[in-house]
Amino acid sequence: MTVENVCIIGSGNWGSAIAKIVGENTARHNNVFIPTVRQWVFEENVNGEKLTEIINTKHENVKYLAGVSLPTNVVAIPDVVEACQDASLIVFVLPHQFVRGVCEKMKGHLAPNARAISLIKGLEITPQGTRLFSEEISRILDIPCAALSGANIADEVAREKFCESTVGCTNIADGQIFHKLFDAPYFRINVVQDHVGVQLCGALKNVVAVGAGLSDGLGFGSNTKSAIVRRGLVEMRKFGQTFFGDVVQTETFFESCGVADLLTTCMGGRNRKVAEAFAKTGKPIDVLEAELLNGQKLQGTLTAKEVNEFLSARNMVEDFPLFTTVYRICYEGLDMHAIVRDI
Repeated sequence: MTVENVCIIGSGNWGSAIAKIVGENTARHNNVFIPTVRQWVFEENVNGEKLTEIINTKHENVKYLAGVSLPTNVVAIPDVVEACQDASLIVFVLPHQFVRGVCEKMKGHLAPNARAISLIKGLEITPQGTRLFSEEISRILDIPCAALSGANIADEVAREKFCESTVGCTNIADGQIFHKLFDAPYFRINVVQDHVGVQLCGALKNVVAVGAGLSDGLGFGSNTKSAIVRRGLVEMRKFGQTFFGDVVQTETFFESCGVADLLTTCMGGRNRKVAEAFAKTGKPIDVLEAELLNGQKLQGTLTAKEVNEFLSARNMVEDFPLFTTVYRICYEGLDMHAIVRDI
């Protein structure tokens, strides 16, 4: 049996948390994986030291996941070509805006049997259509690409607080390999063949979380918020089956990538947090992003805008009242109470 050579592309909060799991599992299953895991780390200076050198000597990403020890077999490499050389399993966990440029640099340097998996939540939505990041990776590198998504707050995963996640992989044999790579006693993996639905859930749940945050900010109770979450789940499923057909399976929405991630995001995510502040203060979204998110960006409002443009091009905005109402509140100044009146 071929022993897999694993490379991780990305090293932020989530990338570092997943490196801990992958490093532990490659060492545990050394008959399946080469134990050493190369991780591409965007080089930065932290207190006068290179981040890669800190990781390789102290085994801790002090900037993005302070206080969590990384396995010693995870090796930080600042050059993406060196990191991915002859890799057969590539884990993508980097901001989506860098996918194209990084993949172009990686072309021609992977193992002949290479496969990838995307941990990048979201998808590209334009009036012309949609594109999954797994499709973009697969197109540029000419390799199959699966997806992983779930109710996975990086800090909680890194500190081994129990959670689940979903791998979407059309190839059953590859799905079994990815299960070995990621499954842990505190990070339980379920594999499904619906990689499209897995990624779709990761994008659309952020729009619903904005609606949940508006409900919280307006002082509505648990009943109201539950109604918004339920209606949001219905629209997520409707969007998938309307525009992707039978490729998207209903069962996927009951996986960790679906209802569990939706609940987590609507209870405590940054989309909910900023939307709550928006309802309470009336300050512009971009101002609240700067005040509350420490440099991070809000996905939910941008996705609501992209979804609205996509639906408008097909004269279907009225078929998705929650998505449309969230968009109109955020971008057209619609009365915030429409979150319960117009859905």
